[in-house]
Amino acid sequence: MTTNTTNTSCDKSVSRKDFLRLMFLGGAAAAATPLLPGTASAAPRIELHKDTLAVLIDLSRCIGCRSCEAACNEANHLGNHPAEYESDKVFDEIRRTDATHFTVVNKRIPAEGAAPVFVKNQCMHCSEPACVSACPARAFEKNINGAVTYNPDVCIGCRYCMQACTFAMPAYEYDSAFDPRVRKCEMCFHNIDKQGAPACASICPQDAIVFGRREVLIEEARKRLEKDAGYVKHIFGEKELGGTSVLYISRVPFDQIGFPTNLPLEPMPKATYGFLSTIPVLHITLPVLLAGIYSVTRRRDDARAEDDHE
Repeated sequence: MTTNTTNTSCDKSVSRKDFLRLMFLGGAAAAATPLLPGTASAAPRIELHKDTLAVLIDLSRCIGCRSCEAACNEANHLGNHPAEYESDKVFDEIRRTDATHFTVVNKRIPAEGAAPVFVKNQCMHCSEPACVSACPARAFEKNINGAVTYNPDVCIGCRYCMQACTFAMPAYEYDSAFDPRVRKCEMCFHNIDKQGAPACASICPQDAIVFGRREVLIEEARKRLEKDAGYVKHIFGEKELGGTSVLYISRVPFDQIGFPTNLPLEPMPKATYGFLSTIPVLHITLPVLLAGIYSVTRRRDDARAEDDHE
C-alpha cells in the first residue's frame, strides 16, 4: 500500500532523478553563462591603441573660471542657465558631477593659508572601465578612441555602473519619472569622432586642458615635469586602474587636493572578476537547488500524509 502511495506522490512532484537532472542542467547553464552576452564578467580587454585619445589637465594652469563647465553645458544641451557659471559661490562646497553637470570645477585648499587649487572633475574614461564590466545590458562601451559612451536605448536602469565606478561619475536622472537615464561625460564623442575636440578643451583660456593622442600627452606631461622642479613627479591616470584617458599633473601632492592616491594599478574589472563571475552561477544554480529541495520535501510530506490517512 505504501508503495502505491509513493508512486502517486511522484506524479505530483519532481522525482529524485528529475532533481538530479535539473541540477545537472543548472550547472551546465551556469558554466555557459559567462559566455553569454550581457552577463557580469570581466570587461572586454581593450588594448590601448596608439591613437587612443585623452585629455591632459595641468592643474597649475587652471584659474577656476569654469569656462569648461559652461562649454560642457552648451555642447551637451544640459539646460542649465548661463548665469550659473558666473558665480563663485559654487566654490563654497565640494561638488560632484550629476545628471545636468557632466564636469565640475572644485576649489581645493591643500593647507591652511595655501593658495587654492582648482580641480576639474569628470568621467576618467578608464582604459578598462568598471562601468562597462558591471553593466548587464551592455549599455556602456569603451571605444577605441578612448571615450566611454552610454546607450540609453538598452539601459535597464539597474545602476550597477554607479556602484562600480571608482570615481562615482555616472549619475542618474532621478527627476525623470518616465524615461530616466544614466548621465556622464562622454568626452564629447559626437565631436572627437569627427576629428573635433571636447568642448572643455576647446574653450579653456589657460590651455590647462589639452586634448590629443594619449601617448603624445604623456610625453608632453613628462617634459613639463622634467623642466620644472615645482611639479609633483607623477602623472595621475597614467597607470592608476590600468590607465585612464584623463591625465593630471599638479604642483601640489594629489592626496592634498582630493585625489584617491591608493588606487591599484590593476584595472578594477580584473580585481573584481573573481567575485563578479560567481554571480551568474549563484543566480542559476541557487533557484534550481532550492526548487529541488522543496520538491523532495514536498514529496516526503505527501507520502507521510498518505500513510497517516491510511
